[in-house]
Amino acid sequence: MIQNSKNTDKKYVANTYARFDIEIASGKGSLVYDTDGKEYIDLGTGIAVNTFGVADEEWAKAVSEQLCAFQHTSNLYYSAPCAELAKALCERTGAKKVFFGNSGAEANECAIKVARKWAQDTKGAGDYNIITLKNSFHGRTITTLKATGQDVFHTDFGPFPEGFLYAEANNFASVEKLVKENKCCAVMMEIVQGEGGVLPLSPDFVKDVCTLAEREGLLVIFDEVQCGNGRSGALYAYMNYGVIPDVVTTAKGLGGGLPIGAAMLFEKVENTLGPGSHGSTFGGNPAVCKGALNIIERIDEELLSEVREKSKYVFDTLSGAKGIKSVSGMGLMIGIETEADSSLVLAECIKRGVLPIKAKTKIRLLPALNIPTELLHRAVDIIKEVAGEMANG
Repeated sequence: MIQNSKNTDKKYVANTYARFDIEIASGKGSLVYDTDGKEYIDLGTGIAVNTFGVADEEWAKAVSEQLCAFQHTSNLYYSAPCAELAKALCERTGAKKVFFGNSGAEANECAIKVARKWAQDTKGAGDYNIITLKNSFHGRTITTLKATGQDVFHTDFGPFPEGFLYAEANNFASVEKLVKENKCCAVMMEIVQGEGGVLPLSPDFVKDVCTLAEREGLLVIFDEVQCGNGRSGALYAYMNYGVIPDVVTTAKGLGGGLPIGAAMLFEKVENTLGPGSHGSTFGGNPAVCKGALNIIERIDEELLSEVREKSKYVFDTLSGAKGIKSVSGMGLMIGIETEADSSLVLAECIKRGVLPIKAKTKIRLLPALNIPTELLHRAVDIIKEVAGEMANG
C-alpha cells in the first residue's frame, strides 16, 4: 500500500517535500501506525500541530458538532465560534482584537501589514522598516520569506519586497544600531527560533528590545507560530519573559489539527485595521474555530505545569549524556545536538519506533502536550541509546 501511495504522490503532488519513507495510516494520542501496522511514538505532532495528539476525542467532537450545524459561512456574517475564540484569546492574553487567517505565514503577513499601516497612520509613510533577527523563520510567502533572517531563503523567487533589516539574536547593540540608522516601525522576533535550531532568546535581550521599542515608538511583534499555545510551558512564550507585546502571531497548535492562523492585536494597534483593509475567505472558519476553542480552553495551569515537568525530565536526561553535545529549547519544544550526524540518528530512531523531526542539524522534539509520561520516557531512552551508540562511530 505504501508503494502505491508513494508512486501516486510522486506523480501528482508537487515535489516540494523530502518525505520519510513512511505512510501514516492511523493513530491515537501519541502513538501512530504505518500501513504495515508498525507502531511509533510521535514526537513531531505534525510539526507542533496536534496539541493533544492524534484523534483527540474532545477536539473531534467539537469540530464534528460544528460541521453538522454549518461548516462555513464567510466573514460576511457573524458566527459564534469565531467570536468565542477571539474572546478567549483576548481574555487569556490581554489582546484587544484578533484577526484570523489560515496559517502562520498569513498571521505574520497580517502583523506586517498592521505594523506598516500603524506607522503610516502615526509616524509617516517612510517609517516602514521592520527589524527581524538573523536565523529566524517567518513563513514561505514572498514577504515572510524576506522577513526571515536567513540568506538561504532569499533566492529563486526575487525580486523580494524591501523593508526588512536583520539584527543578531541576543545582541541588543545590533538592534539598537539598526533603529538609530533607519526609519523603522517594528521589531519582529520568535521567542524561540524553531526552524533556526530551537534557540530561545535571552530574557535580558527581549526586555531590552521591548524597552527600546517603547522609547523609540516601535511596535513589538512576537511570532509564536510554533512556540505558542502551551508548548513553552506558558500559554504563550512571551509570558515567560514578563513583557507586553503589541502583536502576537500564532497558528499550528492553536488549531489542534486543522489550519488556522491568528494575529492578536494589543491596545496600540487594536483599531489599525478597518473594513476592507484586510481579509480572508476561510479565516475564522466556524469548524476550525470550534476546535481551536476546545484546545485553548484545555490549556490550563495544570497542563502547563505538566509541560514544564516533562521538559525538565528531557533536559535532565539528555544533557551531558553520551553522544549528545547540547540540549536547547523551552517547554516541549526541544532541540538536541548530537555528536553523530543528526540525520543518521533520526533514521535509526525511526527504525526503533520513535518519530522525532529535525531543525537544521538538530533532532527536534515537539510531542503532544499531554503525551503520557511512560511514552515520553520510552522515547527519550531510545534517543539517548541511539545517540550514545552512534557516537562510537
